[in-house]
Amino acid sequence: MRLAVPVTLVLALAAVTGWAVLAFDTFERVRGQFFTRSDSIPMLLCLTACWLLFAGAIVALRRTPERIVPWVVLGGTLLIGIAALLGGPNTSTDSARYAWDGIVQKAGISPYAHVPVDPALADLRPSWLFPDPIPTADGTAACRGERIGATTELGTGQPLCTALNRPTVPTIYPPLAELWFLLVRAAVPATAGFLPFQIAGLVVVLAVTAMLLRALRARALDPRWAALWGWCPLVASEGITNSHVDVLGAALALAAVLLVSRRRRVWGGIALGAAIATKLIPVIVAPAMLRRRPLPLVVASAATFAVLYVPYVLSTGIGVLGYLPGYLSEEGYESGTRFVLIPPIVPGPAAAFVVAAVLAILAGLVLGRTDPDTPWVGQTVMVGATLLAVSPRYPWYGLLLVPFVAMSGRAEWFAVPLALTTRLFAPPLWTFPIALLLALIVVLVGSWLRLPPHRRLPWHRSQTPPLAAT
Repeated sequence: MRLAVPVTLVLALAAVTGWAVLAFDTFERVRGQFFTRSDSIPMLLCLTACWLLFAGAIVALRRTPERIVPWVVLGGTLLIGIAALLGGPNTSTDSARYAWDGIVQKAGISPYAHVPVDPALADLRPSWLFPDPIPTADGTAACRGERIGATTELGTGQPLCTALNRPTVPTIYPPLAELWFLLVRAAVPATAGFLPFQIAGLVVVLAVTAMLLRALRARALDPRWAALWGWCPLVASEGITNSHVDVLGAALALAAVLLVSRRRRVWGGIALGAAIATKLIPVIVAPAMLRRRPLPLVVASAATFAVLYVPYVLSTGIGVLGYLPGYLSEEGYESGTRFVLIPPIVPGPAAAFVVAAVLAILAGLVLGRTDPDTPWVGQTVMVGATLLAVSPRYPWYGLLLVPFVAMSGRAEWFAVPLALTTRLFAPPLWTFPIALLLALIVVLVGSWLRLPPHRRLPWHRSQTPPLAAT
């Protein structure tokens, strides 16, 4: 029974995951824009079932004999991952842009040099990314199909249909992400669809699970915590089904942390620089690693980041910035409207300065109070708090948090990616601030309950010193 219960719950989780991938699609295109459709409510219920099964499986795993835990965790990760492969992306089309950037690079062209609708790239457009417009009765052309939107070719004005989002702007992704796109697409034909990136995502997820199992055992921590990553519904959905490159950034960030905790600071810096060159946001895991001998880590990280950019800078120049400035403005970070929890107190652009100040103070606290040999608790706090403060509207940003939740066992921080998911599946704007506030309360209560009883009330003085009590 100690094995049967978690295995049964993992089987159920895999079944619900596969069914959701096959049955639901949370978006469709109208004039090139996404909007939520009626499937979002059933899928929200399905996602709720996945998280409940996940929680039940984690609790049941606590009674599984430790000698077989690695096999159970890895087997469950593989099973859930295969279920996540059963259908195409259902919350995002970012992997369509990944494929396009890989196809362009395979042709020897910098992905930063041209926008996708540039006629200079017309010969590279595969039909699954750029299907032909369909003539209509009134003589115009229409775009049909899942994940397909309408746009026009640059310069000529010819109608185009495309699976890419933002096809009229340069790519936004940093250099290691672009190298990843090239690597995944190098061995497959241009006609291959979304599956190559989904399989690559599964490989990364399994690698991180194995890395966690080994790291937890080596540090005398509970190897069952690796299932917090491997069985997590967010990892299956956003790391495999939608194959976001964030999963690679999370893997490299975890590798950096584990290397630094073993005093291999140069190699840790190289891994950290590679993580930042994948999605930029992994830079927030750095403060917890800087307390002891920061110089080798910082130099190795900065050098790695710079070296990865060199080939693209030589070919494209300043164009390597891509759409990043436009994206930050589009998402409301310049105006301050993206910071959901701050504008009610400090409205307008000043909210950005408040968030920056709060995160700078938090980084200083993490730097000063984190044991550099066991930095994952500090990194869980740093990444989770950043997500709460910055409040991105995409749940896949939460992938960076999950490995550190697994290393620290701080499961209360799962409330943060759950709140980000609410923004995707429950689109009324009033639901997102409530979800973030509830996540903050869950984190605070969970963290308070983890304190020893003599530390829960700061005004209470224990009669027995903690060490003596221990």
